[in-house]
Amino acid sequence: MRLDKLICISTTLTRDKATRCILAGEVTVDGELITDIRCQVHTHRDIRLNGEKLIPRPFRYLLIHKPKNTICSNKDEAYPSVFTHVDLPDHSELHVVGRLDADTTGLVLATDDGHWSFDIIRPESHCKKVYRVGLSRPLPSGAADRLRTGVIFQGITEPTLPAALEFVTPTEVLLTIREGKYHQVKRMFAAVGNRVVALHREQIGDVRLDIKEGQWRALTADEVASFVKITD
Repeated sequence: MRLDKLICISTTLTRDKATRCILAGEVTVDGELITDIRCQVHTHRDIRLNGEKLIPRPFRYLLIHKPKNTICSNKDEAYPSVFTHVDLPDHSELHVVGRLDADTTGLVLATDDGHWSFDIIRPESHCKKVYRVGLSRPLPSGAADRLRTGVIFQGITEPTLPAALEFVTPTEVLLTIREGKYHQVKRMFAAVGNRVVALHREQIGDVRLDIKEGQWRALTADEVASFVKITD
């Protein structure tokens, strides 16, 4: 990770203050003075601030139940950040693993472990995601079959990966996909002549949403490790 970030997760310093310490020549890595804030370091190296060895705090892994009209950003914009519901220090260091649109609700994972999150969202992981989808009108059986086998988006030659589809009602389905193209769920139903009017994520990998809207909890060690198995 970047040297300035490592300082932040090892101290109470903000990113700006960590940057100033590096530029001022107050940081060494394995005994060598480093003034490049972009320097990439590993946590096992001997990193010192004014001679004091830095011990990074453990990475954090969270599950958040995202409400409607919040955004998966660290800062409030047109809508408030989903992290306004997270009462942790330095939550600005966290990032969302697989964002949801402002009008989409449900399960969001967040962490400050960049390697862990990258392994989940990279296309080769084929990490399972389950969505509860509300539709503008009933879905014909032929359209459902197309979604299960894969649809082609405008301007793209490769179809989506096969999806699992389960009817709850004629206008509500559970959709399971193993990829994460831009606005994928909405585009899939648009490709078969329908429109998504409500979208809620219930599951990522083996982790299911089990808390109320606006709440968060830490992932268990087994839940964190379950994603490592997915990417092996």
